[in-house]
Order: sequence, then C-alpha cells, then structure tokens
Amino acid sequence: MSIFSGFEDIIEQNHPLAPHTWYRLGGPADYFIRPRSVKDLKEIVRRCNENHLRIHVLGFGSNLLVSDDGVRGAVIKFQGAEFGRTQFEGAKVTAWAGAELSKLVLDCVEKGLSGVEGLTGIPGSIGGAVRMNAGGTFGDIGSAVESVTLMDIHGNVHEKKKPELIFDYRAVNIRAKFILNAQLALTPADPERIMRTVKESWIYKKNSQPLSTRNCGCVFKNPPGAAAGALIDRAGLKGRQVGGAVVSEKHANFIVAKDGCTSRDILQLIEIIKEEVRARFEVELELELEIWQ
Repeated sequence: MSIFSGFEDIIEQNHPLAPHTWYRLGGPADYFIRPRSVKDLKEIVRRCNENHLRIHVLGFGSNLLVSDDGVRGAVIKFQGAEFGRTQFEGAKVTAWAGAELSKLVLDCVEKGLSGVEGLTGIPGSIGGAVRMNAGGTFGDIGSAVESVTLMDIHGNVHEKKKPELIFDYRAVNIRAKFILNAQLALTPADPERIMRTVKESWIYKKNSQPLSTRNCGCVFKNPPGAAAGALIDRAGLKGRQVGGAVVSEKHANFIVAKDGCTSRDILQLIEIIKEEVRARFEVELELELEIWQ
C-alpha cells in the first residue's frame, strides 16, 4: 500500500463491495478508500492519477450492480463526517454528497420545508441522487437544486449553477468526477401538508414496488412515450428467471436477487429482457442501473 502511504487508516485492499450495494452482490475493489475531507480526497486523487488507477465513486449502492469479479482500481466512498453534513439556512440547504437522501426528506418535513418530499422512498446518497437526477411519479431532485460544488479528476473545485446546470430525465449535465455537495432552494410550508405528500408517495411505492426484496430499483429508463415496466410485462417477462435473478411479479422493471443469485445471473437476465423487448416492440431499453465490470 506504499502508493497511499500515510492514509493506511482510511484505505483497505481487496475490500468486498457486496455489503455496500443493495443487491449484496459483487466482488472486491483493489483499493477501498473513505476520505475524511476534501483535502484527503485531493491527495488520494493525485496519487491515483500518478499510478494510473481507475477511480470509481460509490454512494449508497442503491442503483449499482458490481461484477462478480469486482473492480480494478480505487473505489472512493464519501463516508467521513465532512461528507455527510447537511446545513440549513432558512429555506436553503446545503447537502453534502455522502448525506442520506431519505434522512434529508424527513429533516425537511420536520422543518416545514417543501421541495423534496416527492423523493420519499428513494434510497441513496445526495451525490448519487444529483448525478442521476433521482425521482419518480412525485418529482425529481433537480427541481430543487440551485447549484452544485464539483471537483474534477485533477483536484480542481468549482461551482455550477442554474441555468448552466441542466437536469433531464435521469440525467444532468455534470461531467466532473466528484459531486461534493448540492445547494437546494426549498419553500416554507405547513409540515402537515408536506407529510401528507410523504405518506401518499410511500403508499404508492409500497403498493407498486417489491420493497421487501433485494433489488436496485428500476433497471431500465422509461423510453420516450412508454413505461419500461409495461413493455417488459407485455413481453410476458414477469417471473422470468436466470439462476437466482428474477423479474419481479409486482413491477416488471425490477429484477429481484433470490438466494444464490450472482451478478452474472442479473446481467444475463438484463440481456434477455432487452432482446425480447427489442424483438416485440422495436424499442431499445436503456439501463438506469449502473454496472461496474
């Protein structure tokens, strides 16, 4: 571990990644790194660059499938206290990349701040949520984000604001490797009214999604003018199984990991789904799930 000399307390070699993902699948990372601060992060990135190590950024693993063979290079997880902060100033909140989205939603309800309650039931970190513009039927995080603080692969920190910051369906025009924090603009509102939206959103998810299973949310993005789950259902794929991976009977855009499931099982099932939907409807499904191979 000489290339990371001085950082032995925050770096592990050959670290298993499965416990860090909602699928609980996948092999190890060559280096698993938990920087305590932006200063740590800059130095870690500098050493990775010097040693030609590929860098992966890990959030809460709620939308991630890791290969059974693991990943080469360095996996950086924003787990230190500095990266888990949320700071409220009136109706403005600065949420750091490692903060938990679901906790932020509840904190905002308690403070009577509206704007993120539609994200109820969506797991993940703030960094990951911003990166993919997490959302659903009740809204997305991009509608509340005013600016983000970013760091590129060379350690340069800068801010990007709206209107330069453009959110789209499951996408945002951020090219920087690291999202350090996001500044949200919320609206004061009656906490009871906000809580009603939280409850409505939660009931909707409970009734329509297989929440009690090992899954990583929606596997595919919705194609224009259609719902991926509906296409998969119409293709007769609910219940289709490969090894321990099965298409959910409750929501066809979810792949559930049963006992004995491997990442390879899920990857094979993904290809079957794509081929069947392409053949039946001439639609090319695009992954929402992130895959590390």
